Amino acid sequence: MKILILGGTKFLGRATVEAALERGHEITLFNRGETNPDLFTDVEKIRGDRTEDLSGLDGGEWDAAVDTSGYIPAVVRRSAEALKDSVGRYLFVSSVSVYADFTKGPDENSPRAELGDAPSDELLQEYENYGALKALCEDAVLDVYDDRGTIVRPGLIVGPHDPTGRFTYWPHRVARGGEVVVPAPPEGLVQFIDVRDLGRWIVELLGRDQGGVFNATRPGVSWAELFESALAVTGSDAEPIWIPAEFLQHQEVGEWMELPMWLADPEWVGMNQADVSRAVAAGLAFRPVEETVRGTLDEADTTDDAGMKPERERELIEAWRQ
Repeated sequence: MKILILGGTKFLGRATVEAALERGHEITLFNRGETNPDLFTDVEKIRGDRTEDLSGLDGGEWDAAVDTSGYIPAVVRRSAEALKDSVGRYLFVSSVSVYADFTKGPDENSPRAELGDAPSDELLQEYENYGALKALCEDAVLDVYDDRGTIVRPGLIVGPHDPTGRFTYWPHRVARGGEVVVPAPPEGLVQFIDVRDLGRWIVELLGRDQGGVFNATRPGVSWAELFESALAVTGSDAEPIWIPAEFLQHQEVGEWMELPMWLADPEWVGMNQADVSRAVAAGLAFRPVEETVRGTLDEADTTDDAGMKPERERELIEAWRQ
């Protein structure tokens, strides 16, 4: 296959390119050349800024296009329309954040977020309009491509080259050893998807010319399994200190970012409960958690503000024991 990827050198795009090349597909990258420009030296690269000028794509023909970098509906629509007669299938990477209600786990038919009074031409600083913008991007793609469009809604993407510190916090924290605050109960579930599994599956969908809308994350993994996998990979002496949600909330521990991936607010617990049965039926498969932990340790750094500070962690443990 000839595959055009809008982006392709940062995280999911990078993993998708690697998966496609492993399967012998011919890849073209369209991007500004600002992120990892030296990657994939044998791949055709077209330089351009999709927000301003798509003329570099004129005259090209591809079996499929993968859009990993679309956030603003007008920009996505412009790309989709420009490629309408040049590609057979357009796969847009959306997000589970498109859903309007996370009091329970959404499936692909759950209502999506609406923009309301938020702007449609920019992403707000606190990402309040992110899900609604992604929903409008989906609409733009399907308006142009109809059944030649494919929508993939990943959950939290993790693994090698992860630019965030959310999942990454846990393998690195366990590796440092000592007493570690972990949200109880141990059987509580979190959801994430290894970027390599997602990239591989995207290429498989394109190979089958498969349309549809799919939630794309793995079924819930328990906190205990995640912690034990990190112990097995690191050989650390880390000890989990299981602290219930009620106590963490009383201590004003920040959900999702300060204690990464933890969600206890009834309004948001569904973020870790997405129904992925449709994607699994379409071939989405998952490597062992230990492989994801190992890839994260080897090729991802804790580079953002996610994660509990050591002094805060010690204070919480002392308070819990009093």
